[in-house]
Amino acid sequence: MCLSIPSKVVKIDKEKCTAVVDTMGVQREVGIDFIENEVKIGDYVLIHIGFAMNIIDEKEALESIETYKEILELMDKEERERAILEGDNCDGNG
Repeated sequence: MCLSIPSKVVKIDKEKCTAVVDTMGVQREVGIDFIENEVKIGDYVLIHIGFAMNIIDEKEALESIETYKEILELMDKEERERAILEGDNCDGNG
């Protein structure tokens, strides 16, 4: 399933061209090579296959996160964890 949950940038490593993002409490490192504008701590980004693809407006991000929380409440624990950890890894089949 392709969710692309907005993720908040919490740390940036310009040397490695990566950022640590927080996706609803789950933190992970993503590439920031494909973003045209400079990424800043506190920005919200959308992720696809391990790379931040674009920066989105904070209000839009927070509204999307609330919608995802409603969806996640309907899932069991294992489904929730899988959706958050693997949701941005679209392979074209989901």
